[in-house]
Amino acid sequence: HTTPLLRSLHWLPVAARIRFKILRWNGTILPHTAPRTLRPSSTAHPVPPPLKVRGRHSSRLSTVFSGGMKFPSRSEQHKRFQTINCVTFPLSISVLEQPLLKPDEWSYCDHFWTDKRDPQGNASISGFEVLLQKQLKGKQMQKEMAEFVRERIKIEDEYAKGLLRLSQVPLAAQEEGTLGEAWAQVKKSLADEAEVHLKFSSKLHSEVEKPLLTFRDSFKKDMKKFDHSITDLRKQLAGCYTAVEKARKALAERQKDLDLKTLQLETKLSTKVEEEIRKARRKSTQAGDELMRCVDLYNQAQSKWFEEMVTTSLELERLEVERIEMIRQHLCQYTTLRHETDMFNQSTMQPVDHLLHTVDPAKDRELWVKEHMTGSVRPVNMEI
Repeated sequence: HTTPLLRSLHWLPVAARIRFKILRWNGTILPHTAPRTLRPSSTAHPVPPPLKVRGRHSSRLSTVFSGGMKFPSRSEQHKRFQTINCVTFPLSISVLEQPLLKPDEWSYCDHFWTDKRDPQGNASISGFEVLLQKQLKGKQMQKEMAEFVRERIKIEDEYAKGLLRLSQVPLAAQEEGTLGEAWAQVKKSLADEAEVHLKFSSKLHSEVEKPLLTFRDSFKKDMKKFDHSITDLRKQLAGCYTAVEKARKALAERQKDLDLKTLQLETKLSTKVEEEIRKARRKSTQAGDELMRCVDLYNQAQSKWFEEMVTTSLELERLEVERIEMIRQHLCQYTTLRHETDMFNQSTMQPVDHLLHTVDPAKDRELWVKEHMTGSVRPVNMEI
C-alpha cells in the first residue's frame, strides 16, 4: 500500500489537496470577477443590495464576488501547470520541487507518468502501457528461452541415439589381445555416454524447460486485470476533465452575462436591472458551485488513478524482478547439469584410457601365438 510512502514524503492528505487545488483552479477561472460597481473607484456608483450566496462553497464564492480576494490569472497558472491528455502536471520549473518516490532506484513508479508518442504512428501510448508492453515482451522472451532449451533437448536425444547405434556396430569386433580389450571398451564407452546424454536431456526438460513454460500460468489474466483497472480509472479521469471544461465554459458565460448587466446598471439604475443582476449572480454562483463540484470529482479521480498507478507499477516491478531471478536460477541449473554431464562423460573415458595404457604388442603377440601356434620344431638339413 502506498499510504506510508506518501506520508513519508510529507504530502498533503487527499482532502487537503482537493481544497488547495479548488482554490487554485478558482484563480484560473475567476480572475478580476468583481462587478464594476464593487471595484475601487474615485466615482461612487450605486451598489445593489447584497445577495446571499447559497451552496457548500458559499464562503469562498462570496469572498470572490466581493472582490476581497485576488487570484492569479489563468496565464500565470499556465506558467506552472499544464494538462496533457486530461492529466495535470507541473511544468519543468516546478518539477524540481517534486521528490522521487523511490530515489536512486530507477523505479517504475517514478518515471512513467506522461504519455509517449508511438514511434510507429501518430497516436500516443500511456506510460502504463509502456510498462505493460515490457511485461509482455518479458513473457515472450521467457517462452523463446524455453523453445531454445527444447531444441537443445532434441539435439541431446538425437546425439544419444546416434551414439547408442554406433556402439552396437560390429566393426573390428574380431580384434584380439590387449588392443581388442581396449577397442571393446571404446565401444562400450559410447553406450555409457549415450546414457549420460539421455539423462541430461531428461533433466533439461524437467528442471529447465518445463519451469520456464509453466512459470506464472496466470500471467495474461493478471496483466488484463491490471490493464482494465488502470484503463477504467483513466477513462473516469477523462470524463471528469471534460466535465470541468464544460463547467468552466458555463461559468465564463455566466460571468460575462453578469458583467454586461452590471455595466447596464452603471448607465441606468432601475429595479428591473437590479433583479436581472440578482438572477445573473445566482446563476453565476450556481455555475461556480458546479465547477467546484467538477473539480472535486476530477481531483478525486486523479488521486485514485495516481494511487493505482503507484501500486500497480510497483507490482509490475516486483513481477519483473521475480521473472528475471527465476530465469537466472534455471539457467544456472542448466550450466550445473552441463558440468555434471561433462564429468560423467569423462568418467566413461577413464576405463578406456587405462586399457589403452596397458596395450602391449609383445603381450598380444604372446597370447596370439599361444592360441594359434602350429608347432615349435624347426626343420633341419637332410643327411645321406
